[in-house]
Amino acid sequence: MIFISWSGERSKQLGLAIRQWLRRVLQSVEPYFTEVDIDKGAAWHTEIAEALKKSNVGLIILTQDNLTSPWIMFEAGAIARSVERPRVCPILFGIRTADLSGPLSLFQAAEFSQEGLRSVVSTINKTMQKPLDEAALADTFEMWW
Repeated sequence: MIFISWSGERSKQLGLAIRQWLRRVLQSVEPYFTEVDIDKGAAWHTEIAEALKKSNVGLIILTQDNLTSPWIMFEAGAIARSVERPRVCPILFGIRTADLSGPLSLFQAAEFSQEGLRSVVSTINKTMQKPLDEAALADTFEMWW
């Protein structure tokens, strides 16, 4: 499962767009996005905790507005501790790697760009039970970019 962490309206919109796009590029991937994947009436904190436990990749959607968000820090830490080889991928929108501080600066970040997202998709592909071969992944990425 791919957990998409967001905080704030801009981050939410970007996260939702990435969720929809990822499902096209890597059709067997299961992106989890709280805004649409938690049923109404569900205990949201329990749902999020379960999704974090099941996730082997976390996409942390970062903007200038949410660099110090407690929820972003909590979710990144939960993913980093939840699996043997976690992948926490900060995706930077309108900010640079140099803008990161604290725990998030310890992870390899990707800019919200074609090359940045290509590297994120490659990372996700490597964690899948049946990854696409590199040529198929490149073709699919280009088609949906």
